[in-house]
Amino acid sequence: MIGDMLAKARKQKGITKTELASKTEVNIGHLTHIEKGERNPSHKALKNICQALDIPYQPLMFTYDKELSVEQASYNAIDHISCNKILAIDNIGGFIDCPSDIPSAAVAVKMPDNTMEPTFKEGEYLFVELNTPLNSKEYGIFSYNDKIIIRKFFSRRGQPLLRAENKDLGIEDILVENSDNFYIIGKILKIK
Repeated sequence: MIGDMLAKARKQKGITKTELASKTEVNIGHLTHIEKGERNPSHKALKNICQALDIPYQPLMFTYDKELSVEQASYNAIDHISCNKILAIDNIGGFIDCPSDIPSAAVAVKMPDNTMEPTFKEGEYLFVELNTPLNSKEYGIFSYNDKIIIRKFFSRRGQPLLRAENKDLGIEDILVENSDNFYIIGKILKIK
C-alpha cells in the first residue's frame, strides 16, 4: 500500500520516476519495485522520497505494512487516504493507556456525540489506527466535506457508504460521491 501512496503523491506532484530518482539518489528500478508494492522502502529512503515530494513522512508510515483487500481496491481506498494531511487536534485531554492488544493504535479520540449509540457512547474513548483503509462493517473516523465524523463503513458498488447507528436520530446514510471531499482518517480498533 505504501507504494501506491507514493505513486499517487508522485503523480499528483507531476514528478517522473526519473526526476524522483535523481532528487533522492534512490535507484529508478528500486522506485519502480516500491511503487508496484514489490518492496518497501527503507525508513531513510522513505524520508528522502517524502522530502523530494514535499509531503510529510509520518502519515505514510501508517501504511508501511498494509496491503489492500479486494474490497478496499474496489472502492479505490488509496484515493481516500491522504498522504499530505495530518489530523488537527483542537482539545487535548492528556494521555491514556493504550491496551496491549491494540499496538497499532496511534490516537484515542473521544466520541463527540450520540450518533453511534449503542455501539459507541458519547464521551467514550475510541482507539484509532491512522491512515487505514476499511472493509465493510468496520468503524472509522472520516473527513467528509470538511467535517470530522465517526461512522460504520460499507462499500456499496465500489462507493463508500457511511452509516450512523443511532436509529432514534433519523440520520440518513452518506453515499460518498466522487465530488465529495472525503478522506479516511483511520480505523476504530476498540473503545475504552
